[in-house]
Amino acid sequence: MVAAASTKDDDFQPFPIKDQLPGVAYCANSNPCWYEALVLGFQQYVVMLGTTVTIPTLLVPLMGGGDVEKAEMINTLLFLSALSTLLQTWFGTRLPVVMGGSYAFVIPAMSIALSVNSSNSSAKLSDHDRFKKSMAAIQGAITIASLFQVAIGYFGLARVCSRFLSPLAAAPLVILTGLGLFVHGFPQYLPHMLNSKRTISDRFGVLITVAVAWLLAEILTASGAYDKSSPKTQTSCRTDRSGLISAAPWIKFPYPYQWGKPTFDAGFVFAMMAACLVAAIESTGTFVAASRYASCTPVPPSVLSRGIGWQGVGTLLNGLCGAPTGSTASVENVGLLGLTRVGSRRVVQVSAGFMLFFSILGASLPTSLILDFWIRLIIFVFLSLDPGKFGAVVASIPLPIFGAVYCVLYGYMASAGVGLLQFCHLNSFRSKFILGFSLFLGLSIPQYFSEVVIVTGHGPFHTSSTWVCYTTLASTEKKIMGFQYHRICLL
Repeated sequence: MVAAASTKDDDFQPFPIKDQLPGVAYCANSNPCWYEALVLGFQQYVVMLGTTVTIPTLLVPLMGGGDVEKAEMINTLLFLSALSTLLQTWFGTRLPVVMGGSYAFVIPAMSIALSVNSSNSSAKLSDHDRFKKSMAAIQGAITIASLFQVAIGYFGLARVCSRFLSPLAAAPLVILTGLGLFVHGFPQYLPHMLNSKRTISDRFGVLITVAVAWLLAEILTASGAYDKSSPKTQTSCRTDRSGLISAAPWIKFPYPYQWGKPTFDAGFVFAMMAACLVAAIESTGTFVAASRYASCTPVPPSVLSRGIGWQGVGTLLNGLCGAPTGSTASVENVGLLGLTRVGSRRVVQVSAGFMLFFSILGASLPTSLILDFWIRLIIFVFLSLDPGKFGAVVASIPLPIFGAVYCVLYGYMASAGVGLLQFCHLNSFRSKFILGFSLFLGLSIPQYFSEVVIVTGHGPFHTSSTWVCYTTLASTEKKIMGFQYHRICLL
């Protein structure tokens, strides 16, 4: 009986605390072999495509643009995401983080587009001119608002706030960073866990899954399975649903003010400043999770502040070159670090190279070169496509495929926050209250605002002023959690 009781007690012994996550195949400073790095980098590129395609798909039609503008916008956002990723991995936090478009800017951008297009001066304009006018307003607002994000990082405000980011505060922040994006995935059940001994399944599972599902979607599209379906189903499931392949330009190099001279409105700027603040908080949680999955020590406040500063530089480039959204650390790509157990910085930099290639170089290879001839011949034989269109082909992956992948990747992101609870005193009632209260309000308040907007068409406090940007702040789980945590700590 004594031996049995002793064995039972041993079963409930806590596991030892690990400052660095064990079981990581490649940490931030270690590099896989070149061919493995290429495949892993391409996998990171495919994962970030979901956000890159979704945001222009939502915004461009509201601004009056068509398939041509949408394809150019995707190329622009892809190119600027590559630059932001390289800046972040070289000079920022130097963590394996992919920088991409932020959903926090979607609500202000929609508000600006609707406000501009509803004016009397836009009534007689063509669709393309309305698109350019809307983009000029969004471009000017993002450019000015990005300076606020740069100031947060470089003037030390982010460093001061990061000093209060204890494990008890970081845990719900990282959890909500993953769970707060659940609406962009699809509720699915993962019946089987991948065997950790199967290296191919562990490291290339997402790439294999997307390729198989994409091939099936292409077969169904070519066979006419969706011809009699509803327009909504065709838009979601067809591989040719967005017109990206036919509308993609052969040569496209993003440059400053490509949509014309920006226009500036103080109300629009304040709305984008709120989005910049939300993106900075979201990226902070993503940086913490990335350091965990890259087997790094906890990120110092100075490094977090520097990362926010360089994120602001990336947002500034987005505004100057005409992207519809600012920059943020990609949550889904950090989840991929946990899935593959590869936290190498080199892999993320390789993925940035793929972004640059498919946004520019794939469309601008000189036709006089023999190398270009062989590339065109190979792709023509296997894909019947010009390489200048290949980036658009990859971007034509149906969005439900990305939604299924995100269900797994967002789960890894949330679990990184749960792992931080090992550093907390969970036997304290105060800790339990802070954790539970932050998570509850962080999920319930944004859900309330979303439901009110769907039912009434506006927020709980209806106003036509673009200066009031509470919807952007209150619709973000990470922001609500931060407010409640600091409020409780002051009690």
